[in-house]
Amino acid sequence: MNADSYRRMTNTINKVIVGLHRRGIVFGPMQLLTVKGRRTGQSRTFPIAVNTLGNGRYIFQAFPKAAWVANARVAGTVTLTRGRVSALARLVEMSVEERRPLLHELVTTSPASVGNRFVTTGLADAATPDGIAAAAHRIAVFRVEPA
Repeated sequence: MNADSYRRMTNTINKVIVGLHRRGIVFGPMQLLTVKGRRTGQSRTFPIAVNTLGNGRYIFQAFPKAAWVANARVAGTVTLTRGRVSALARLVEMSVEERRPLLHELVTTSPASVGNRFVTTGLADAATPDGIAAAAHRIAVFRVEPA
């Protein structure tokens, strides 16, 4: 499957995930991230995985040019919603050097599909922990902090 087909499939699945969350049905690490659009000022909502690694919670970019990444860089805060519970959060972008061990840990502790996703979307060349960590300069990583 090429990156465009994968993105179209993901967009369709994301609509289902948003609908389920709005009905209070949650699963896995998925949450809804709502952030003000950097150009329109209108709120935009994206399903996103919030991963616990070490002592922190992190969000990883899964697609090149993801709109939520650009919006989060501009916004001061975002809203994270899990089911019917929402909380304001601040997303702190990690430096490239800080990303490498986090990406390595994410791929090491997750199903193989996580590493494969970074390759399918064109963000990394190899689905191994070292391969994903080597692509840290292309994959935005944010630490989730209380607002």
